[in-house]
Amino acid sequence: MAPKTTNLTIMFADISGSTRLYELLGDGPARAKVASCLEMLTDVTERHRGTVIKTIGDEIMCTFPTPERAVSAACEMHELLEDEITVQTHQGRMSLAVRIGLHHGPTILDAGDVFGDAVNVAARMASMSKGGQIITTQTTVDELPPILKASTRFIDRAPVKGKKETMDIYEVLWQQDDVTRMSTGVIPEPMQRACLNLHYHDLDVVMNDERPQVVLGRSKTADIPVAEALASRQHVRLEFRRGKFFIIDQSTNGTYVWSGDTEAFLRREEMPLSGSGKISLGRSFSENPQEVVHFKSDE
Repeated sequence: MAPKTTNLTIMFADISGSTRLYELLGDGPARAKVASCLEMLTDVTERHRGTVIKTIGDEIMCTFPTPERAVSAACEMHELLEDEITVQTHQGRMSLAVRIGLHHGPTILDAGDVFGDAVNVAARMASMSKGGQIITTQTTVDELPPILKASTRFIDRAPVKGKKETMDIYEVLWQQDDVTRMSTGVIPEPMQRACLNLHYHDLDVVMNDERPQVVLGRSKTADIPVAEALASRQHVRLEFRRGKFFIIDQSTNGTYVWSGDTEAFLRREEMPLSGSGKISLGRSFSENPQEVVHFKSDE
């Protein structure tokens, strides 16, 4: 059968700092930790309908049908590594990180492997990345949905081996603190006071003009840490703007909002919150989720 050509997103994810890990732990323990990390990267790839092509030492090469799935997988890889893959050494705790590069374009599929210019460009993006970064090309960014495209920034224009012209290089901002927020104070705030009451187990939080932002997520550093396995570390952000409350999903698995008799699903988008209802991180209310945040607004 002749090789098949198709458009795919190629990703390289390389474990950063593995050489230092071998020095601190020794060959056996370090190899086991690297294998555990590669297994986690493989699991994330498959959850996002990607295909692992090969592992090369401490690097994984995989393909995705779309840039959206590839970028979502890359963000989740970083989140899980930062939160879960840590190593205890005689110099203290050490977190593993990955350098991720990706590019979308035509590839040749042959005997379970992929070839072509897109593979070479993706490898070049990975070599330009640092630990904790996701580096890609403008071609890939142009294929992203608006909410993901808004979480990218231009960083450089650089030559790529095999290319006559330079390419525009972008970084995908996966951490909450990296996302550029709307400037406050530009639009006058209304005079009326409003508050949003949030309740989760034994925790109660009140949002208002004095506390205009609350983050829900699996991380212990979130304003409301939610013990939901499908939740991202900084899963969703609630904001008070111009007298109204908004919920902004910034997760991998999306957010479900139950209000009245209807369920709304958000994924990398926002909607206003009013009245009363429930918020579930990553799990539909049809699954009877137990880790639910209740809200009630007083406008």
